[in-house]
Amino acid sequence: MTARESVRPFDEIPRMSTLALLRMLLQSGGGRIDMRSGLEDLYREKGPVVVQGAGPLRFVNLFGPDTNRYVLLDRDQLFSSRRPWMQIMGRIFPNGLLLRDGDEHKHHRKIMHEAFRRPILCDYAERMNPRIAEGLAGWRERGGRLRAFEAFKELTLDIAASIFVGVELGPGTRRMNRAFEDMVAASMSRVRLPIPGLEFSRGLEGRAFMKDFLAGLLSARRSARGADIFSRLCRARTEEGETLRDDDVIDHMIFLMMAAHDTTTSTLTSMTYELGRHPAWQEQLREESRALGCAEPDFDSLDRLTSLGLVMRETLRRYPPLPVIPRVALRDFEWDGYRIRAGAMVVISPIHTHHMSAWWGDPDRFDPERFAPARAEHERHTHSWVPFGGGPHMCLGKRFAEAQIRLVMHQMLLRFRWSLAPGYEMPVQQAPISKPTDGLPLELTALD
Repeated sequence: MTARESVRPFDEIPRMSTLALLRMLLQSGGGRIDMRSGLEDLYREKGPVVVQGAGPLRFVNLFGPDTNRYVLLDRDQLFSSRRPWMQIMGRIFPNGLLLRDGDEHKHHRKIMHEAFRRPILCDYAERMNPRIAEGLAGWRERGGRLRAFEAFKELTLDIAASIFVGVELGPGTRRMNRAFEDMVAASMSRVRLPIPGLEFSRGLEGRAFMKDFLAGLLSARRSARGADIFSRLCRARTEEGETLRDDDVIDHMIFLMMAAHDTTTSTLTSMTYELGRHPAWQEQLREESRALGCAEPDFDSLDRLTSLGLVMRETLRRYPPLPVIPRVALRDFEWDGYRIRAGAMVVISPIHTHHMSAWWGDPDRFDPERFAPARAEHERHTHSWVPFGGGPHMCLGKRFAEAQIRLVMHQMLLRFRWSLAPGYEMPVQQAPISKPTDGLPLELTALD
């Protein structure tokens, strides 16, 4: 039998029955609460290639770091990022960078890259520090108790408004936060009709609010020399002199602001939880921050916070902000002995890969040292750790997000010590973004 004859057809791929899928969705809160367990069950029972769903709603789960590398690098241009994300969030976040393919994606990414070059990141860090200090000072006034997720979300949105848009929100923070919460929730809605009062309708209203807000600032940003990302995108040009249209700037800004403050909030909250569970690590990071000798470090100083970097990476492993990454196959292709049809939605799963015992020692244990040079478990495979995706669609704001997380956590460690209630375990909702369903209640002690 030739290698070609040994490739099995799509219809022979192991599949999950419709009844089993419904049971899994019910047990996992519609796929939002505990996505990881269902994926691990699929992998254990069916193998590395599994079809889910029925009729036209079928999609193919591909498991493992080899698959991550193949799909994310996409060297043969087999996959569309736009098509699945348009189905998921196209009416809420149309034309964000994630929702573009091919030459159009390259064109827009090249222009937007100008707003994330290293000298500009250094400027962003300098401008973020006082915003962080002001926000954390307000935490003292709330007393010793606080819900971390809501507090981080308010802080990161204030930072996003200042650094991304160049405005001070003040009382408007709550309204904009609600708009983004409604938009993100709507991206997971099953009833996608503009029925007033329902989740999807609220998401559309949130988008309309953000579009009007940014459109009202656009003319001034086009003519100004502001240092915020909005202004930089308005005047950014390729080497050929090409710029972005007004609608493109607005679409990119809405998506960037959502991605920047939601994913950062997710990671900061999960880090805070793990440091509350592991006070020895919290103290180690605090001593490291004190040794830095600077409450508001510059961008270049952040690499000296090595233990903080280890904890951040381990947190991103355990709680990837984006648990799964979808693509649509543009042509038939072969993987692991099966032929995958053109048009199939292909799903890779960072949350599953990040917990595979073949690549991670004791994967359910919080163990930042696994990322230290002596062990470097993340280097066992180029794509076993993919919290920011990879390939052409690698998160453009990766370095910005990492800097913001370190800056916030550094100042928080210097200002507070925190703890959790005895026996507390954070209830996590894994999709559409990892977050605690109870907001993560903390007991804060101010450090003088």
